[in-house]
Amino acid sequence: MPIYRSHILVCGGTGCVSSGARDVTECLRNAIRDRGLSEEVLVVPTGCHGMCEMGPIVVVYPEGTFYCRVQKSDVAEIVEEHIYKGRPVQRLMYSGSEDMPFIPHYKEIPFYGKQHRIALANCGYINPDNIEEYVARGGYEALGKALAGMTPAQVIDEVKTSGLRGRGGGGFPTGLKWSFCASAKGDKKYVICNADEGDPGAFMDRSILEGDPHSVIEGMMLGAYAMGADEGYIYCRAEYPLAIQRLKTAMAQAEAYGLLGENIMDSSFSFTLHVKEGAGAFVCGEETALMASIEGRRGMPRPRPPFPANSGLWGCPTNINNVETWANVPPILRNGGAWYASMGTEKSKGTKVFALTGKIKHTGLVEVPMGITLREIIFDIGGGILDDKKFKAVQIGGPSGGCLTEEHLDTPVSYESLTALGAIMGSGGLVVMDETTCMVDVAKFFLEFTQKESCGKCVPCREGTKHMLLLLEKITDGKGTMEDLDTLEGLAHMVKDMSLCGLGQTAPNPVLTTLRYFRDEYVAHIRDHKCPAGACAALLEYRIIQEACKKCGICARNCPVKCIPGDRNSGYHIETDRCIRCGTCFEKCPFGAIEKK
Repeated sequence: MPIYRSHILVCGGTGCVSSGARDVTECLRNAIRDRGLSEEVLVVPTGCHGMCEMGPIVVVYPEGTFYCRVQKSDVAEIVEEHIYKGRPVQRLMYSGSEDMPFIPHYKEIPFYGKQHRIALANCGYINPDNIEEYVARGGYEALGKALAGMTPAQVIDEVKTSGLRGRGGGGFPTGLKWSFCASAKGDKKYVICNADEGDPGAFMDRSILEGDPHSVIEGMMLGAYAMGADEGYIYCRAEYPLAIQRLKTAMAQAEAYGLLGENIMDSSFSFTLHVKEGAGAFVCGEETALMASIEGRRGMPRPRPPFPANSGLWGCPTNINNVETWANVPPILRNGGAWYASMGTEKSKGTKVFALTGKIKHTGLVEVPMGITLREIIFDIGGGILDDKKFKAVQIGGPSGGCLTEEHLDTPVSYESLTALGAIMGSGGLVVMDETTCMVDVAKFFLEFTQKESCGKCVPCREGTKHMLLLLEKITDGKGTMEDLDTLEGLAHMVKDMSLCGLGQTAPNPVLTTLRYFRDEYVAHIRDHKCPAGACAALLEYRIIQEACKKCGICARNCPVKCIPGDRNSGYHIETDRCIRCGTCFEKCPFGAIEKK
């Protein structure tokens, strides 16, 4: 095998690919070849580095120099100056504070400072299409350890010791869940990976599958060995073509190396794995609906009991965990359950991956130890609020989560602390909002999503979410009453308490938490017919400030309904009865002469 003096790692996650990473990779390879450095320098496509808004990301080793927003036009300079002459290109480095205008090294960037990567340990470091790179970083070592010297019960005990809880939302203890399936009677058992990541703005599972697919495969094999299963399914939505492609490549390589299939590592353990592509129904994230979809039926949940551990896929004992949960299993078996349990809080161990999005300076993927505060995630890792506006709220747990306020920023992130506040950990979505966000509109947005995604099987979810949405639309249109507010809250509790599955049971969370922490905004919409954040179009009024108007006519020319009459002599005004409140005039005016209130 050739030895290279330098490796150039190019992020090959979906975010960077969408901004041109593949072209950058090809240009780098061509430039290295043209410079005669092909035997000295290797260009490696990797998984997601996490700092998605800075892509395409290029990291040069052994120095660890971090380049961001690299384009094809930058490649020649990187190769000539850095690779050939040894002079890093400062202008492409991450720009920090005034004291540190350019931060050259990966680990010195504040975004990574408080992270602790376990599930994401290999993402951004290895080529996900090369099994040898996974093995070089300890891959399949845990499987070998289990098959050579551990009983299935010992594997389960190690997972129990770790304190690992399901990272898909419920937070059920993983080792305990495994023990139920292991003790269930049945000649045939299945393990399933839930990769049906459907939360708006969530991309945790996708990034793990794209950047380190073997970790999920190995985790599933360890679980299958522990529970006595010989077959598994990875249920991944078809909207993740890159993840599916890399999964299939990884599975083929594992089979070729004798790490998947019959008599693995010359043991009596055999395991077959399949990829099932889902059609994108959010409800299929619920485990009984997911199994129905694998079986070829419509994805709808069923009552429990029986639980999947006793009667799951095709009536056989089945265990389902999500991508992040499975990815945590190999390092736990390699390093020991006590090692994993040493991180986090008393009841929430290890780390959690979050998709950090919204009105925040640094969006992306972060993995942090349990117990870290929301303030640390948002301000220390995320860099604070975009355009230095005021923080207002953070939506945690996806569309089924809750909205928390500034007074909750110092809350340690754990399953118990978030539940106490009316939110949930969920799969790991974190949407940050600033002062321009209307919390009533936010509740409407998320409820609209869950209402559309309801399978319709049970009345509380099917009808309850529909009527809740109608009430929210009425309120944001300025037509609500205080009685509507009481009805909305009562409906929310009814849907939460009586729905069949987790989708309906958690759908009211955004409504309940915004009513709990931002009730004054609901009241303003109803009593004052005003949206305090200036976000609800039906309650806005646009007006030209005559003292500031330059009479240029830009607003009139851009108005789609031509409701701004006037000329350079008489000036302009907005005919409010004809205005559709689209905000075009407000956005187009270069002099700030239009106000909305």
